[in-house]
Amino acid sequence: MQFGMPTLIEIKSIEECAALCKSLGLAFIELNMNLPEYQADRLDATALRQIANEYGIYYTIHLDENLNPCDFNDKVATAYTETVLQTIETAKQLGVPVLNMHMNPGVWFTLPDKKVFLFEEYKTEYLHKLAYFRDKCTVAVGNADIKICIENTRSFQLDFVEKSISRLLESPVFGLTFDIGHNAGDSFKQQPVIEHNINRLCHMHLHDYEKTRGDHLPLGEGELDLPKYLEIAKTHNCRVVLETKTIAGLKESVQWIRRKEQNDE
Repeated sequence: MQFGMPTLIEIKSIEECAALCKSLGLAFIELNMNLPEYQADRLDATALRQIANEYGIYYTIHLDENLNPCDFNDKVATAYTETVLQTIETAKQLGVPVLNMHMNPGVWFTLPDKKVFLFEEYKTEYLHKLAYFRDKCTVAVGNADIKICIENTRSFQLDFVEKSISRLLESPVFGLTFDIGHNAGDSFKQQPVIEHNINRLCHMHLHDYEKTRGDHLPLGEGELDLPKYLEIAKTHNCRVVLETKTIAGLKESVQWIRRKEQNDE
């Protein structure tokens, strides 16, 4: 089980981020493609490899949270799919083992008595595009040691999303990310999908949660049974991102992990 850090908004330079990663004794940085400097067409594999080698770290990649390869606009869907395919090629060059993605639930119409999700209403077209995306990713990854891990979000509660995840998991290149804070903030309603597919768990986003303060808290500042989740990560050989959002919070989380390791000896 290896620990890593997220991309932090406080640090604009990947080299500064790598220096912090090394100083904290962490193994990897999760590059966040929501940020302009980490867009697929800006990822300089040569420069990133040099930095990784210099600091003795590696990378995982968090794909754009707006990723929507099933958009009904074919040009939009194609752009998202091609972005992922381009990222897979960069991942191969860098030895990136995990691409983290969210399941986009799409647009919904709010009726007087319910919400109608268009992906569910137009299921045939949606599933056709989802299968196309899955198959293109499968071919692109090939024999490379790369997993595209689906992170739990509020969309995991939706029946059609759960079925869609099963469709993606038909390919061996897809896996799951367990974000324990998201799950807690959603009254643990996202956990059943993880449990039903626990053999596909590869990645974890670890941060604490407290009802009045929310998630992404430093480890030890909330109410979650963190040792329980770390045991899950260990059992399934997950990489673990200490997903707090500040340098201070990250340092606190690393200290919590080190104390636990000492106590376990």
